Amino acid sequence: MSSVNNLRYDIVIIGGGMVGQAFALSMINKGLKIVIIDPNYFNPKLQDKYHTRVSSITPKSETLLRNIGVWRLIKRKYKFTDIHIWDQNSHGSLDFHSQDVDINQLGYIIENDAIQSAMYTILEKTSVEFICTELTAINKIDNGYQVDLNSNHRITCSLLVGADGAKSNVRELAGIEFSENNYQQKAIICNIESLKSFQNTIWQRFLSDSIIALLPLSDKQASIVWSAENNLADELIQLSVKRFADRLSKGVEYKFSRFKVVSDIKSFKLIERSSQDYIKRNLVLIGDAAHNIHPLGGQGVNLGFSDVIELSQQIQANHKPLGDYLVLRKYARSRRLNNELMAKTMTGLNWIYKENNEPLRWLRGFGMNLINESKTLKSYFQKQASGNKLFNI
Repeated sequence: MSSVNNLRYDIVIIGGGMVGQAFALSMINKGLKIVIIDPNYFNPKLQDKYHTRVSSITPKSETLLRNIGVWRLIKRKYKFTDIHIWDQNSHGSLDFHSQDVDINQLGYIIENDAIQSAMYTILEKTSVEFICTELTAINKIDNGYQVDLNSNHRITCSLLVGADGAKSNVRELAGIEFSENNYQQKAIICNIESLKSFQNTIWQRFLSDSIIALLPLSDKQASIVWSAENNLADELIQLSVKRFADRLSKGVEYKFSRFKVVSDIKSFKLIERSSQDYIKRNLVLIGDAAHNIHPLGGQGVNLGFSDVIELSQQIQANHKPLGDYLVLRKYARSRRLNNELMAKTMTGLNWIYKENNEPLRWLRGFGMNLINESKTLKSYFQKQASGNKLFNI
């Protein structure tokens, strides 16, 4: 990895997480000078115990990670072949099976740190440079941007990429407006051990007041995401570890006997954000900087990886100057509809399962069972979950 000694770059990526590093990897063989800027450490160290921040990686995202050389370096990944969803307040349930769509698995549960560490392992052997500092200002110049950093670096680039998360500094400095939907909910996360096997299955239970998802990390360990209204979430977090585990076990009907919590219990607010624009001339937003959604569908980083795929393809397919507005517009048009439709779908599902009046409960159960019994409908929803576009446009 070369040292920071050239203040002119082709691409400046603000944000050194999974999405930012994935975009750098997708562009490294194009003879471009690239730098990634982030105040946090680029190469997280994997611990013996599983981290609580994990992602459900779809087949489409797996293909990207294979194509950029990362997949073989990911040290821990656990495949799931099935998804079981059931509702406390209706007779409805849904089951998805990889064999129904002739694939070996529906996806993998992988620690975010494991993915990012594998990416860094490759990038540090390339000409891509890293600067560990904060962005302080951006200014539009002819054919690019001037970028000022807290480390007193001033650099210029043809394309400025904002991959710096839901509270994107690039988005704010560029003056790009965004809409925000505060769900008034929190997601509680931790890792658990079970006395029984998770059977290579993601388990999701819709309760009258919350949603529990069990994401298997191994045969008898899982990461949990428990989404609840703020008041309930605060109550759950204040429980003793044992009482929390008991509430969790009860919430999934003791299907796995009693759980043991094996990590810290953490929480974060659930807020959907959508940028009004993904692009400006010579500037583009990707990942959570452009959109972030409710974790209900497990699509978070997969949408970001789809942004990476689309943006890199548009840049490489159109032989225009780097940062060309028409090229960036093609990326934005391609990704916006799918990202926003996914966000609205998650918002709608969250509302449907939050409401518990009798007619809606009956309709909810009927709809789940209708999908479960229809091969066509199940196949459609599985294709969406696997990372395919909602519309072919």
